[in-house]
Amino acid sequence: MFKVIINPHWEVTHDANDTVDTAVLLQLLTAIQRSGSISNAARSVGLSYRYAWGMLRKVEQLFGTALLNTDRGRGTTLTPLAEKLIWADRRIRARLSPMLDSLASELENEIGKTVVGKTHLLRLDASHGFAVDALLKQLTEAGLPVDLRYRNSTDAVAALSRRECDLAGFHVPLGEFEAKAVERYTQWLNQRDHCLVHLAVRTQGLCVSPGNPKNIRGLQDLTRKGVRFVNRQVGSGTRMLLELMLAGANISPNDIEGYPSNEFTHSAVAAYIASGMADVGVGVQTAADRFNLDFIPLMKERYFMALPIAMMEDPLIELVIKVVQSDDFRHAIDQLAGYDSSDTGKILRLSEAFDLGKVAN
Repeated sequence: MFKVIINPHWEVTHDANDTVDTAVLLQLLTAIQRSGSISNAARSVGLSYRYAWGMLRKVEQLFGTALLNTDRGRGTTLTPLAEKLIWADRRIRARLSPMLDSLASELENEIGKTVVGKTHLLRLDASHGFAVDALLKQLTEAGLPVDLRYRNSTDAVAALSRRECDLAGFHVPLGEFEAKAVERYTQWLNQRDHCLVHLAVRTQGLCVSPGNPKNIRGLQDLTRKGVRFVNRQVGSGTRMLLELMLAGANISPNDIEGYPSNEFTHSAVAAYIASGMADVGVGVQTAADRFNLDFIPLMKERYFMALPIAMMEDPLIELVIKVVQSDDFRHAIDQLAGYDSSDTGKILRLSEAFDLGKVAN
């Protein structure tokens, strides 16, 4: 089984004859950041010292400023420009990865039809998240062909109701906002036709700059002057959760600087903050952890996969459930900061997962 992988690629150019391909440069800068030595870094990425030094000088000339600081006794460190280039790449990858992964899956399937004929694929629509990434990795290792589309939670469950996918990933907060969230999803999900596979419990909260220099403690602090907020896209489950929390706290979105902004993943929000472009955003703890941000927990939520009850005996669905209920997958979930696998793999009817009477009221 072949796999299509699409990675983002970007260049910096001054004119047609003065272009820097950042792919090798960023590998080198990251290695220097780790080792504190140009020669060791060049060796680790397979470059000669002369070539590496020449590339660094070329980039410095292009920008008109240094990439490295050299201090005898302390080794070589990166300047703010070099660090910004690394953060720019992480932000690009965080923002584009879901889109590119979905496109890769589409190309994979189209090429597969041409090479081996039409194949029965598992159609998965889900909001992008770390547990979903872990599941996709294990499904691929199990040889299960997946047609993946990353989209927000409401679009995913709506697609399931139109029979455009076999599994739809969505998340629901625990506690006071659960009924309101479930009410939105039950526009498309119903007790008679659908059931749920519990994927994980995860922690949502405020991702803030390292050291929390703005002393942010809760949602009310988002309205303070000088606090720059970065938001998720309209329609995402996280933005829906934020809207519910703000309404519950009587906070107007109009009082939050940066509220109209749109980032498409938890990692993109974290990368935006880590690069210094915002002070705070809402996201899962794993994203904050991976970008070395501080984290203020606000809410736990459950992530589910919804599917038609009629498909429970489909061989592909049976394989998905086998993977989700495996010890390997539970272990993968527990390795994610802020995730809990205690109920991972449970099969639930909607009435078992939620108080539908409360939702109706």
